[in-house]
Amino acid sequence: MEQTFKIEGEYIELIQLLKAIGLANTGGHAKMIVDQEMVLRNGEIETRKRAKLIAGDIIEITDNKIILE
Repeated sequence: MEQTFKIEGEYIELIQLLKAIGLANTGGHAKMIVDQEMVLRNGEIETRKRAKLIAGDIIEITDNKIILE
């Protein structure tokens, strides 16, 4: 499933994004998803839980693709 997400401000941290789009129920769940190397940022595995995502980044998790605006 592909979707877009509008960032409020300059950036959003990865774990905040996972919670905001409903892929993680809690911060702990979001951290677990990142720790298991399930997140691709612009085609590369992202392991930084607090990575600052910016407009134009493409995040992929299993069958989900999120384009940040």
